Amino acid sequence: MSSPFDQSINRDQTCAVKFDARKAVFGREDVIPVWVADMDFAAPEAVTRALVERAQHPVYGYTLYPDSLYQALMDWFESRHHWAIKQEWVLMVPGVVPSLHAACLAFAGEGEGVIIQPPVYPPFFSAIRQTGRTVIENPLLQETSGDGAGHYRMDLAHLEECAARPEAKVLMLCSPHNPVGRIWPREDLEAVLDIARRHDLVVLSDEIHCDLTFADSPRHHVLATLARPGDKLVTAVAPSKSFNLPGLGLSALVIEHEACRKAMLAEFQRLHVLHCNPFSAVGFETGYREGGPWLDDLRDYLQANRDYVAQRVRETLPGIRCTAPEATYLMWLDCRGLAMSDTELKRFFVRDAGVGLNPGITFGEQGSGFMRLNLGCPRSVLVEVLDRIGAALTARG
Repeated sequence: MSSPFDQSINRDQTCAVKFDARKAVFGREDVIPVWVADMDFAAPEAVTRALVERAQHPVYGYTLYPDSLYQALMDWFESRHHWAIKQEWVLMVPGVVPSLHAACLAFAGEGEGVIIQPPVYPPFFSAIRQTGRTVIENPLLQETSGDGAGHYRMDLAHLEECAARPEAKVLMLCSPHNPVGRIWPREDLEAVLDIARRHDLVVLSDEIHCDLTFADSPRHHVLATLARPGDKLVTAVAPSKSFNLPGLGLSALVIEHEACRKAMLAEFQRLHVLHCNPFSAVGFETGYREGGPWLDDLRDYLQANRDYVAQRVRETLPGIRCTAPEATYLMWLDCRGLAMSDTELKRFFVRDAGVGLNPGITFGEQGSGFMRLNLGCPRSVLVEVLDRIGAALTARG
């Protein structure tokens, strides 16, 4: 049976980064774009309907965040993640990436250290460097299973060493992890909190992919549900990945620790970027209030996409391996078996296969030899992507 997610929607000439930046990024406009982490699916109908209704009111003035928005957020995380949030803990902010920058400024001084766990989402690196802070790397460990695929885990012993450095002030955690797709085990998250307490670290937990888990995956634990009173914890969440709304540019920080909350608020106030966009607020609230059934169907579709790609890679793409992600709509392809440099690897996928992916090297040196594939597209697109890669591999010999 066909799915609404099988529908092909033409995004060309809509100023979509994923499509209309292909020439600038890949040097050609005809690559199939499976890179930027947004999806090619229509947002929940309820969201579109609510945005249209708001647009029909012809005055788009300065806007407040209504209590109903906070209630929608709180109800969602209570029902979906067993997390009881109080409204006074919530800061509405213009995105998770700005929050990474604000955390560096709020909790670390010039030249002080921020710990990250690469390979990781590139703005983790840039937020630290652009604010004049120092990157402290606690690389993930990759363990190879019997089929050759790699399974990642945290190096907790090394994390303890990093946290013990006198310049270390902040840990930025990606949970679930982008790009490797791990849902961190509860015991690992509890160990992270223990380390942070011992060394007085502030932890920013980026949980933007927390809703995108699969039926056969372990349970995702929001870090805050494992925390104790007094833990210096900032949790970043948003409906942008869950309901495909990243262009609306609105997220939330949930911070029970009062001093940390005031410090983060001060950074956003200093930049004067706390204005409410009326459309962003409507999309945010409606996604959390009415998007549940859509999300459940989406997760089923993404899981089928994930399994299809994993099987095709295993059976038809020699030299490439992957481990099915436990969360996110991103597949981390291990291309080291192709014995190419990172420059050669990008050229192969763009020039020979006509496919636009994210080079793994942009996620840190630990991503060398990898590519990130976006599964958030109709199945037919993935069929064509894998057919092209297979043909290019055959031609390569």
